This record gives sequence, structure tokens and C-alpha cells, in this order.
Amino acid sequence: QVRLVESGGGLVQAGGSLRLSCVASGRSFGTLVMGWFRQAPGKEREFVAAVSWSGGATYHADSVKGRFAISRDNTRKLAYLQMNSLKPEDTAVYSCAARLQSFHTDQGMGPYDYWGQGTQVTVSA
Repeated sequence: QVRLVESGGGLVQAGGSLRLSCVASGRSFGTLVMGWFRQAPGKEREFVAAVSWSGGATYHADSVKGRFAISRDNTRKLAYLQMNSLKPEDTAVYSCAARLQSFHTDQGMGPYDYWGQGTQVTVSA
């Protein structure tokens, strides 16, 4: 079993930055692909970014490419989502997720095994 806890959300003005963190406990962190997803009110959950076991490969959704960056620190069992140039349409609950399946089967976009509770990100105009 894997437990994931996110932090770092909050209220920020458009153009600002936030860094989300996700700490994992349980299974060896270095064997997990990590992903970030978000869900805005009234919308379906959408993929944001994913990072491979080693951190050597990442993939970002087109909507955040060039503004957001996913990374990980395996020694500290942490995954990060650095969010820059935030827009009001980035407002959502952001959740981190983990899975055992290889990153390279679908660039981390596919189904995940474990989920955190989520952290709210609100971007004001």
C-alpha cells in the first residue's frame, strides 16, 4: 500500500507561481511512476504531468507545457509540481498519484494505483 499526501496549494494571482509537493509512504518510492492530475469544478479530472521512476523522463499535458514542471526526489520520497505563469483556468484541486506500471507504456497518462486527497489551487484574475 502507498499513502500520498499533497501540500503547497493556495491562492495566487494570475502570473504567479506555486510549488506542489507530494510525499509518499509505504512501498519503495523508487519503483513508482508519479503523476499529477487536476479537477476543476464541474469538469472531469485531467492529466497534468508524469515522471518516470528515475526522474529521467517526464511528460506534460499541452495545456501546461512550458509553464509547469514535474520532478521527484527519490531519497526524500517526494514528487513536485512547479507551476509558473498561473492562469485562472488552472484553478482546480490538484492530486498526486502513483502507479507500478512502466512510464513508457503511455508516458504516464494511463491508470494509476494510488491517489492522494488533493490540494486546492485557486488563481485569481
